[in-house]
Amino acid sequence: MSGNNEIATLGGGCFWCVEAVFQSLKGVESVVSGYAGGSVAYPLYEMVCTGTTGHAEVVRITFDPEVISFEEILAVFWHTHDPTTRNRQGHDSGTQYRSIILYHGEAQRIAAEKSKKEADESGSWGRPIVTEIVPFTAFYPADPRHWDYYRTHPEEAYCQVVIDPKLAKLRREFPGMVRDEPRGEG
Repeated sequence: MSGNNEIATLGGGCFWCVEAVFQSLKGVESVVSGYAGGSVAYPLYEMVCTGTTGHAEVVRITFDPEVISFEEILAVFWHTHDPTTRNRQGHDSGTQYRSIILYHGEAQRIAAEKSKKEADESGSWGRPIVTEIVPFTAFYPADPRHWDYYRTHPEEAYCQVVIDPKLAKLRREFPGMVRDEPRGEG
């Protein structure tokens, strides 16, 4: 660890999926599931699920930029969810499941916009990318029952049917970036 860790805040559907993906990467020090992008302070899961708070389910990723860059984190982000579906990922539907990048500073904004443009122009998805890129304002951690969900509930059907294929894709597309054991929150 370099001692110069950075933060990325991303949403790409259910935070259990996004958390499991980023916990698997070398250079990621911690991943915490929570909420951002809305207007209600300290929202509860049940409130966010109504779609009335404006929040998205997101993860706060603390990473060592000497091991993994923000641009590499964005490359993984684009390829481990569908950035072309507005307010949904698979069967999960609602504004809380939107694709969103909440940038921390001008350098992240520029990198996110450049990365989105390149991903969109690649034609990999066959439809335009609808991911929001907005300034970070606040992060509200989800209650701990949502943290480390994949690691603590591997037998759950959701983990096996939805998360396992995402992790298999991650290992296939980014083999040199995946650590042997995922790192939990912290």
